[in-house]
Amino acid sequence: MKIEIERKFLLASERWRSLVERSEHIRDGLLASNDERNVRVRIIGERSTLTVKTRRIRGQREEFEYDIPHDDAERLLALCGSDVIHKVRHYIVQADLTWEVDEYEGLLKGISLAEVELDSVDQHIDIPDWIGHEVTAEPLYRKSNMLRDRRGISNGDEQGSSSRAES
Repeated sequence: MKIEIERKFLLASERWRSLVERSEHIRDGLLASNDERNVRVRIIGERSTLTVKTRRIRGQREEFEYDIPHDDAERLLALCGSDVIHKVRHYIVQADLTWEVDEYEGLLKGISLAEVELDSVDQHIDIPDWIGHEVTAEPLYRKSNMLRDRRGISNGDEQGSSSRAES
């Protein structure tokens, strides 16, 4: 188990593209979710994982990630139906931090978000000029809410167009 501390941002420009060190395709499916935790299956390049993340409290959450056989991951993704997210993750190293820029495909095509994982909640970071508005705490930018929004399904008062997330 590890403690995940991450911040999520919109992009302010396309300048990040010239800084990419490597990229990989990710398929990600939500198997179970409630207010306390979510369980995801992912195929990231050649690696297949099952991940459990707890609810975020004061900017951090517990994350349990386990490698699983590729065939099991494919079967679990099939159980997710149309809720499988496809994206390309680009890795950029700046000021000793690895930024991950996710470019979504399929139903979420046009949405791009940047994330950075930190060692502590109060860690100072120098925000690159290609990073825009922080959306870490905004429910609209959770994967399940972005999918719900693109399908036009209301989620209480968390309505709106995730196309606003586009940069």
